[in-house]
Amino acid sequence: MKTNFEKKPGQDVLKPSESFVFENPISKYTPNEHMGIEKVTLEDDFTKIDFVYIAPKNYINGGWIQMDANCFIRPVGYDVSYKLIRAENIPLAPTKYHFKSSGQVLHFSLIFPAISKEIKCIDFIEKLEEGTYFNFFNIALQHNEPTLIRIINEN
Repeated sequence: MKTNFEKKPGQDVLKPSESFVFENPISKYTPNEHMGIEKVTLEDDFTKIDFVYIAPKNYINGGWIQMDANCFIRPVGYDVSYKLIRAENIPLAPTKYHFKSSGQVLHFSLIFPAISKEIKCIDFIEKLEEGTYFNFFNIALQHNEPTLIRIINEN
């Protein structure tokens, strides 16, 4: 069997996609000590944010969590926002995920349309209203150098 691998006129050569992954990104505002961003991934087809949530100790059973279906991301300094496409491992309101105990950890992901890989900073907005919504502002999309913490003994 003979196979022809020659490029025909008008055909495009497939280019490998390049992922940009930012682990433990820094943000200027975090909603509370129970939720954090583990990773932001920029792909050619989508933007993915991986979160972690630890059920608070002030609830015997850990309480509950949900995500607003109208949450979005927006590049800082631009007049455009990108609405949620899909949620993984977290229910959308009004459905709730009920924890079994305080301190229980939930990892979940939110998928949005692709943003430019040139964007350096985004906001994640669950809902811009009064209440206990998960809003992160100025999430830095950059690779940070490890931070050295120095303790100075002044005695």
